[in-house]
Amino acid sequence: MDRKKELKQQFKETSVEAGIYQIKNTINNKLLVGSTKNFKTLNGITFMLETNGYTTNKELQKEWNEYGKDAFKIDILEKLKKDDGPYFNEKEALLALEDKWLETLQPYGERGYHQKKS
Repeated sequence: MDRKKELKQQFKETSVEAGIYQIKNTINNKLLVGSTKNFKTLNGITFMLETNGYTTNKELQKEWNEYGKDAFKIDILEKLKKDDGPYFNEKEALLALEDKWLETLQPYGERGYHQKKS
């Protein structure tokens, strides 16, 4: 099998994992909590932050520019346990998991990059 076919096959077999992550500013301990259907997208988020293109959270982008990438740490907080049942909705399950982590970590105001929902 040639290398291209081998890589295609490997890509197809790689499992996609969804879950919750955090981006932590290690200088001031502020957090951004997020969810993703594929943890591989964290590479894209890092790239956007490094190229000043992260428009999702302007405060995080500003501090990334100010402190530099070495001041930030990205961690996976929890992987979504998928259910093969007919009533499992990945999007809803991911939102519920994200809400749980937002409630636990309270990344609002001085503690984070989130705005408290009214």
